Amino acid sequence: MIAELARELGGWSWWVLGAILIGIEVLAPGTFFLWLGLAAFAVGAVSLIAGPESAFWTWQVQLMAFAILSLVFAFGGRALMRSKDWDRSEAPNLNERGKQLVGTVAVLTQPIEGGRGRARIGDTTWRVTGPDLPEGAKVKVVGAIAETLQVEAAEE
Repeated sequence: MIAELARELGGWSWWVLGAILIGIEVLAPGTFFLWLGLAAFAVGAVSLIAGPESAFWTWQVQLMAFAILSLVFAFGGRALMRSKDWDRSEAPNLNERGKQLVGTVAVLTQPIEGGRGRARIGDTTWRVTGPDLPEGAKVKVVGAIAETLQVEAAEE
């Protein structure tokens, strides 16, 4: 039944599938369904050119072409996106507040003893790790692991 429907619709069934896949991409962006949709459009174009009476362009060959083109488009599209840095964020530390604070100078509110202490940055008191320093010393944030800042003595 499906093979008969595909034969009756010809290349248009692939165009409908391509439109559905690209519609899914619009609703759930991730640039995966885009490549499948483009592969479906390509198979549909060849199907329209070959015509429904083609002895070679059977539904099995069309499915195989769709599978191969999907892989080619998916891997090719991924390589293209990486080469153009399209998947890079303009703000890679957007949700990583500790990493945003690297380079900031803070004042210790509790001394660093045994490698641990607390420092105030803005209106927040942060847990810090670093060399032993007295309360009130200025420290510079050099890194962050989870919500703990790594600090060193700031040059005054």
